[in-house]
Amino acid sequence: MTTPLLQVENLRTYFHTPYGIARAVDGVSFTVQAGETVAIVGESGCGKSMTALSLLQLVPEPAGYIEGGRILFEGKDLLDRTWNQMREVRGRDIAMIFQEPMTSLNAVFTIGSQLVEAMTLHGTATRAEAEKRAITLLERVKLPQPQQVMRQYPHELSGGMRQRVMIAMALANRPKLLIADEPTTALDVTVQAQILDLLRELQQETGMAVLLITHDLGIVARMANHVAVMYAGQIVENATTQRLFRNPQHPYTQGLFASLPTRNQRGRDLATLEGTVPQPNNWPQACRFEPRCRSRWQTCAEVAPRFLTTETDHQVRCHLYDPEISDRPQTPQQEKPATTTSDTAKNVAPIVSQSHSEVQS
Repeated sequence: MTTPLLQVENLRTYFHTPYGIARAVDGVSFTVQAGETVAIVGESGCGKSMTALSLLQLVPEPAGYIEGGRILFEGKDLLDRTWNQMREVRGRDIAMIFQEPMTSLNAVFTIGSQLVEAMTLHGTATRAEAEKRAITLLERVKLPQPQQVMRQYPHELSGGMRQRVMIAMALANRPKLLIADEPTTALDVTVQAQILDLLRELQQETGMAVLLITHDLGIVARMANHVAVMYAGQIVENATTQRLFRNPQHPYTQGLFASLPTRNQRGRDLATLEGTVPQPNNWPQACRFEPRCRSRWQTCAEVAPRFLTTETDHQVRCHLYDPEISDRPQTPQQEKPATTTSDTAKNVAPIVSQSHSEVQS
């Protein structure tokens, strides 16, 4: 069996706070194969971005720390590396598009100097080669007048233009793994589509893998091979994109699909998930989704659910699918939970078939 490019095992990232230990990432495991796209989806506050920062050992210190787990990149544990050794990995082997372009660029250096430094620092190009490649990258991310942009400072660009500069910088060294944290949030819809096409094109050219963090299930349908649904610091469902969109099993995943607008819902209120994501220093003791779940019963508040394989390439963390839970309601095969596969998921599913085949081609 092929060794995954990235293999995360039981990753735990905690924070010291005045209210106790905040378990922002609490036992997360997933894999990313070379050349594939894995999406992590979920509401704000679920731990998606902190998972990404943990992979590069960029957890804010001194409050934050990695409590345990393993992050295997090409078979070697990144947690065994020193800070200086990680600097060699960041930007070269693993690059990241950060969620906030406003604060990710250095305000006192020009765009050109920052792009060139990203390449010369890692020895992937001479200064002359780096300048040419930088202009080419700015053109590919659809920035007008790239030569002029090279001479400008971050404050002279709009938020969307800075986001595209960050994308160009992340791609500069042709990384093996690109971590994209909401990479198209600040972009217009037309530019968003062009950037997503560019990422897929570069994947085909270089074999780059992508870890995509997003709220947008439309982008997931278009880009991802696998999807990990994250809630309250844990992965609650993990499946291929096609399986997840055709048959979302966890009540939380079903709620996400049900909240999407469709043409069939015109004139009707959208479905909503009751409540909010709890604070990471006060997760529920058993099932973390129990306070918001329409399918909950007493066991959900007393026993933590196991992460179970329900079908090929499909795992879910829910008592509804656990044969060892004697008092569970009728199994999902006999009677679907209250928030079962929504019309929205069925409407989005055909998009996946076409988009997934494009990714594989």
